[in-house]
Amino acid sequence: MAGADGDDSLYPIAVLIDELRNEDVQLRLNSIKKLSTIALALGVERTRTELLPFLTDTIYDEDEVLLALAEQLGNFTMLVGGPEYVHCLLPPLESLATVEETVVRDKAVESLRKISQEHSPVDLEVHFEPLTLVMPTLRQAAEDKSWRVRYMVADKFSELQKAVGPEITKNDLVPAFQNLLKDCEAEVRSAAAKKVKEFCENLPEDSRETIIMTHILSCVKELVSDTSQHVKSALASVIMGLSTILGKDNTVEHLLPLFLAQLKDECPEVRLNIISNLDCVNEVIGIRQLSQSLLPAIVELAEDAKWRVRLAIIEYMPLLAGQLGVEFFDEKLNTLCMAWLIDHVYAIREAATCNLMKLVEKFGAEWAQNTIVPKVLGMANDPNYLHRMTTLFCINSLSEACGQDITTKHMLPVVLKMSNDQVANVRFNVAKSLQKIGPVLDSNALQTEVKPVLEKLATDTDMDVKYFAQEAIRGKYSTLSIFFIYEVSS
Repeated sequence: MAGADGDDSLYPIAVLIDELRNEDVQLRLNSIKKLSTIALALGVERTRTELLPFLTDTIYDEDEVLLALAEQLGNFTMLVGGPEYVHCLLPPLESLATVEETVVRDKAVESLRKISQEHSPVDLEVHFEPLTLVMPTLRQAAEDKSWRVRYMVADKFSELQKAVGPEITKNDLVPAFQNLLKDCEAEVRSAAAKKVKEFCENLPEDSRETIIMTHILSCVKELVSDTSQHVKSALASVIMGLSTILGKDNTVEHLLPLFLAQLKDECPEVRLNIISNLDCVNEVIGIRQLSQSLLPAIVELAEDAKWRVRLAIIEYMPLLAGQLGVEFFDEKLNTLCMAWLIDHVYAIREAATCNLMKLVEKFGAEWAQNTIVPKVLGMANDPNYLHRMTTLFCINSLSEACGQDITTKHMLPVVLKMSNDQVANVRFNVAKSLQKIGPVLDSNALQTEVKPVLEKLATDTDMDVKYFAQEAIRGKYSTLSIFFIYEVSS
């Protein structure tokens, strides 16, 4: 407390000591919060020689008190005599930056950053930078018993790498990163795996390739077959980027086998991450080399005996097509996509139909007219009625993407012809298709071509055919309905 006359200049350190030793946490907290007042009373010299050493030696309090202290010291520059003496604040803040409670450490680091801007270049080098002598602490953190500590080191590794510079990176961070990639906890390995590309990019250019090939690649190879799907997925999201770092020869010899293994991984996310980044490899080794290496694996998966595997590859096909381009797709993958349309599993045929629509959206209506539509329409004459129905499903999906002209001139005649199919399932799907593509057609086609066929199907001997034809005629939201108002009302 202040002296009897209320003069804060008489405030003795002994009183502060008594208050900070009081069992009442709130009293101790209040004392810390008025440190600036106490420092003003003491003057800059006593603050430096008495107050700060006392605070440095007595950092053992409740987290709430330590947090307030860490915040207060960040504003103490002028109270210790200005920038010339600001280095006096480093010892107590350094101690606070090592306490167990995270929020206290964060606040201490925040205050350290704040006062670092008030150091002169010389003082930074003499007083502040010795605090970046963090390697013993970093090594200890990278091997900490708590996996959460090791996880945070892995998660912030790229930032640490940039902060310490190339020499420390080569001598200290490379071994630490290897250990994190081999950590016993999957969460740590996953965090480190995500940093592989960035870590390799930030390595010193003159020794980058040597470090990767000698120290990092062996760890990466182990992670490709990791027991955790999360680890494999994390690695798959960045591993393709190593191609641009290591170059063509190393990619072909060392990375492509890893890509092939991941492309066959049982985890869909791993396969997706590889396919999503094929363009990185394409830029380095070229489409021909890529097709020779990866295409067989893609084809193998596309023809896998397990239909769920085939389904996964179909879902990735539009993405793959976009990565590889239309010419490569037409040459290597078009036939594959058409083969899926006659797969014995309905889910595959359905997915293949959706796949065609996405490909048309990607490559355009003209490409569809020349490449896809003729093959789809050719299936209308297939002996298997399931394949004939697939033609209708494809038309339903493709009509909007292909537009009015292609739909009217090429697709509509086939649909109308199929209204005479001997199989009732095909005929009622014709009715459903006419309702589906109706909004794409012009009014003349609806009136002169679609209307007569639907009227005929509405009198079909099969009850399902009649039902769906009548539904198409009086469909509430169908463009067709405007041409049948009179018939329905009568």
